Amino acid sequence: MTLVIGLISGTSVDGIDAALVNITGRTEDIQVELLAAHTYPYPIDLQTQILAACKGEAISLPQLAALDDAIALCFAQAAQNIQAGHPPAELIGSHGQTVYHQPPWKRAEGATPITATHYSLLTTHSPLGYSLQLGRGAAIAQLTNTPTVSNFRAADIAVGGHGAPLVPKVDAYLLSHPHEARCVQNLGGIGNLAYLPPRSHPDWEEKVRGWDTGPANTLLDLAVQHLTDGTQTYDRDGNWAASGTPCHPLVEQWLSQDFFHLPPPKSTGRELFGWEYLQQCLVDAQSHQLSAADLLATLTEFTVASIVHSYRTFLPQMPARVFLCGGGSRNLYLKQRLQIHLEVPVLTTDDAGLSADFKEAIAFAVLAYWRQQGITGNLPQVTGAKQAVLLGEVVGNW
Repeated sequence: MTLVIGLISGTSVDGIDAALVNITGRTEDIQVELLAAHTYPYPIDLQTQILAACKGEAISLPQLAALDDAIALCFAQAAQNIQAGHPPAELIGSHGQTVYHQPPWKRAEGATPITATHYSLLTTHSPLGYSLQLGRGAAIAQLTNTPTVSNFRAADIAVGGHGAPLVPKVDAYLLSHPHEARCVQNLGGIGNLAYLPPRSHPDWEEKVRGWDTGPANTLLDLAVQHLTDGTQTYDRDGNWAASGTPCHPLVEQWLSQDFFHLPPPKSTGRELFGWEYLQQCLVDAQSHQLSAADLLATLTEFTVASIVHSYRTFLPQMPARVFLCGGGSRNLYLKQRLQIHLEVPVLTTDDAGLSADFKEAIAFAVLAYWRQQGITGNLPQVTGAKQAVLLGEVVGNW
């Protein structure tokens, strides 16, 4: 049994999710017990700095170093707080805070080049991806006096992968079923899925699939902030959107964007589905004379349509059930619309015994544990990497 802390702040940049778990076993026999979990909001000024960096605003190297350390301090404080009243953790797995993600550019033979539709930030294409997570593990290890695994994406990227999504292998061993195909749909700022074939299938792990589906909460949250002049940050339970009417021609227009038609492996982030993208969506919506509620309903339907399109286009088969996790799993209107369009039961991972709010933090605790055990954490068929590798850089002795 190993006591591990998992830490992550996602693309929504709303705070640090921390999970303290007991882990036993390895892969097939792995067991995870959640002992404590909490979200620690960023200080407002730090959140503002992070969001500015994510938008591509200019930042000097000294400012970048200071931001890196400030995030690490918040992560270290979260790690210290989450284990209060428990024995000290033996290991920390910290995803950090993504501020920039550039997928590797791989143009299929005969494919139409990716255009700059809704996307002016990407100016170069590289066969090797790049992903930057701030909150350096060395500082966390020093501040907590606990061995820390961080920078999980780098090893996968180094062997040609996207470095994302990294959670599908964890999902496979914690949430798959002996006889039914399942999908786990994360609804953070960006949506991503893990397709889990029945464990009874031969070589079932090799048939696990996963990729980013597109925006989940990011455009919705940005729209709420825009519509309320920053007095609100999200649409609680999707109630505002539920009072509106989706504009389906706009949804179809937005769904024609190149990303949705690229075959997996694929990943994305705020670099594509961020403030500039929303600005274009607002311009597109002007001719339709939408109310604020209609706009939110349309953006919600866009998220739903992107997920449904992804399932029906790229999955080997539709799943028997879909399990939601992440902040968007609490958006009742979004969940209802997914249920209607997917035509399969849509639940949350809570229903499968794994916290929907803290599944990603739990996953990075598991990935750190696997790093300690010498178990590879990526799935090449998911990330596009040439091979399975150990994930994460280790600071401290275990």
